[in-house]
Amino acid sequence: MSTEESSGGRSQIVVLSGPSGSGKSTIVQRLLRESPVRLSMSISATTRPRREGEVDGRDYYFLTPGEFEERRKRGDFLECAEVHKTGYWYGTLRSELHRAATENCWALLEVDVEGALNVIRDYPDALTIFLETPSVEVYEQRLRARGTESEEVLQRRLQTARNELELADRYRYRVVNDDLDRAVEEICGIIAQTEAKLNAG
Repeated sequence: MSTEESSGGRSQIVVLSGPSGSGKSTIVQRLLRESPVRLSMSISATTRPRREGEVDGRDYYFLTPGEFEERRKRGDFLECAEVHKTGYWYGTLRSELHRAATENCWALLEVDVEGALNVIRDYPDALTIFLETPSVEVYEQRLRARGTESEEVLQRRLQTARNELELADRYRYRVVNDDLDRAVEEICGIIAQTEAKLNAG
């Protein structure tokens, strides 16, 4: 499988995607604690303003639009995109793969489908997992339960979810998050199986 080489070792890339409301953030936190191999969460770069309590280099790498564009032109990003037509850009710096390798961890990337397809293009053997709920109706229920978005934004997110579901077969694995503990256990099993194949190869 493709790995990021560095003086500190090698890092397998794990990509987790799924529409808003699929439970990605919760599962990521569980995986960081429970994965059978050490994972290093990739820190995204963004042009959006820092929110209260957020720390640069821990929550995000906060870049000005000019800095982001300059780094994008230099090819520093593994993937990047403007998200939900907000005007703010997000991206994964290639240096995050190096950081994971030097920590002897696998790099865990939580990215959208567009970002994942860019990762697959550069690292076709990355371990890619698409997280979904049993139906689009469940997505809608979860998003409405948040109560954080206008109806217009919610509908846009639902349409994005439908579009992303159409590309779910581009991933190596699809995991249904109908039960959190079971979904985490399934993903941990996938990671363990991948590690075994890497060791055997």
